[in-house]
Amino acid sequence: MTFKIEKKITSYKVLSTEDKAAAVQSANDAKINNLESMHENVTRPEILFGSTYKIKTPQSEHALYITINDMILNMGTEHEERRPYEVFINSKNMEHFQWVLALTRVISAVFRKGGDATFLVEELKAVFDPRGGYFKKGGVFMPSLVAEIGCAIESHMKQIGMLKDTELDDHQKQFLAAKRREFESLHNDTSSLDENGAFPAKALLCGKCQTKALVLMDGCMTCLNCGDSKCG
Repeated sequence: MTFKIEKKITSYKVLSTEDKAAAVQSANDAKINNLESMHENVTRPEILFGSTYKIKTPQSEHALYITINDMILNMGTEHEERRPYEVFINSKNMEHFQWVLALTRVISAVFRKGGDATFLVEELKAVFDPRGGYFKKGGVFMPSLVAEIGCAIESHMKQIGMLKDTELDDHQKQFLAAKRREFESLHNDTSSLDENGAFPAKALLCGKCQTKALVLMDGCMTCLNCGDSKCG
């Protein structure tokens, strides 16, 4: 490629390898600075991509349906990301309509504000109902309906990549499977399992994963769900 010089040359400089690298880095920084991020002034697009989660509690005969709509930022680029924009909760049960509506508006406002919205999960999951919580399928304890809404939002954030799913590695899974087989061999009767057949019926509630899966093994309380142990 040739360039036509139409002005008088007053000075020149030969670029070194470091200068070229700095120029490339500066160009990359400029691209990153021009990336679209979530903030309160982002215009709502015509189309949002949503997911709906069903919550059925023993406290009501009617289920709740939580719909979370996402906005896709920097679509078609290597920096494409999906971020929650708004949330809706619907149910035939109108008992909680007032506070559920207020909660969805506050959560949606936090989503649109931008920044790290993952703190909402822990805040919601920490809400306790003074009337008492309940166990959902699988023996997981829910301290309140608000906490289960927080769990649904947590599942969605993991699905779109905002939160990392801290799964057990293969070694931990093999260890828990061996512990479970050992426990079942010591309690070899059908009445030793809970109604879902997931964990022993006499298991206690694990303080870490809130699942009724804590059993006494080798003189130590061990959770058959998350692997938490008082003996380390």
